[in-house]
Amino acid sequence: MIKNAPFKSTEFVSLQYKWGVGEVLENSYDSATGEYHYLNAQDSLVKTNVKLRKNDIIYLHNKANELGLWNFPDEIANRGADLTSGKVLRYELQFNYKRKSKKVIIMSDYQDIPKLMSVATQMRTLVADAINDAEERYSKNN
Repeated sequence: MIKNAPFKSTEFVSLQYKWGVGEVLENSYDSATGEYHYLNAQDSLVKTNVKLRKNDIIYLHNKANELGLWNFPDEIANRGADLTSGKVLRYELQFNYKRKSKKVIIMSDYQDIPKLMSVATQMRTLVADAINDAEERYSKNN
């Protein structure tokens, strides 16, 4: 499956991850630039720069293949859901490759297919953990 995947790790360009509520998602990460913005426990916007290592990228790419990210629908949301709701937590994952990209919007209140929500949650948690681990490494070295 990995060898025949439509997205190849050697063609990886960047990863974007955003989360929050409403139209503008203040929490975001872009692996191309390393820009990492998030609201802390005091609702202050923290802006930092965090780079994922090559092995982090390969790991996330392989997990995306394993979990079938490429087959996810573009929107994992209840029928008729407001994707910019100020009340429902929304996550956006985008994997960019030289010839293609895959973007998935995940609404936290999705209920239609529990297995799909479970796998989507696992994928976004892996991405968030990789970013947080990279930030921890960065802060220990500075």
